[in-house]
Amino acid sequence: MTKGEETKQFIIEKAAPIFNTKGIAATAMSDIMEATKLSKGSMYVHFENKDVLACAAVDHNMKILGDKLLFEISKSKTAKGELFTYIDFFSNAVNPPLAGGCPLLNFGTEADDTNPIVKEKINKGCNANQQLLANSVNKGIANGEFKPEWNAEEFAIVMFAMMEGGHLISRMSGNNDKMKVIIKTLKKIIEENSI
Repeated sequence: MTKGEETKQFIIEKAAPIFNTKGIAATAMSDIMEATKLSKGSMYVHFENKDVLACAAVDHNMKILGDKLLFEISKSKTAKGELFTYIDFFSNAVNPPLAGGCPLLNFGTEADDTNPIVKEKINKGCNANQQLLANSVNKGIANGEFKPEWNAEEFAIVMFAMMEGGHLISRMSGNNDKMKVIIKTLKKIIEENSI
């Protein structure tokens, strides 16, 4: 990387957790300047405006979280193990795997009516997660772990929605009690569809 590319990446890495924690609207360029110790001029050399930086931060947050998740899932030896790993990875909403919580939930809630570019990025992330889950179910059906009549796409939607909703209500209450109910329910559904 060139010096300019390194600086740009440095800004994104410092800005990403701030945007994920405070939100796009509540994050000021002064917050990023404080975190990076760079001047306003330096910031605008690399990013035309806050929205451009926010989009880069959204991408960065989703990539970091996605890479961590896929690394954990790659350790699973079975399709059932992949589904359980996904659940366990996101099981602690109060202390999530990424500072500020789930970027899909955070940015999606904020951008649904205000930022069509971020909304589309989050929509793609939601679809990718559901596809990941459906692929695990289909893999399990193909290798004889799961019942052949289990609808992978429908379960993926339900599981993803339950996990995201669980994060929301758990973060609002400040504890994981409700997430534990969701985890128990999802694992029961998986067990009921196992052979």
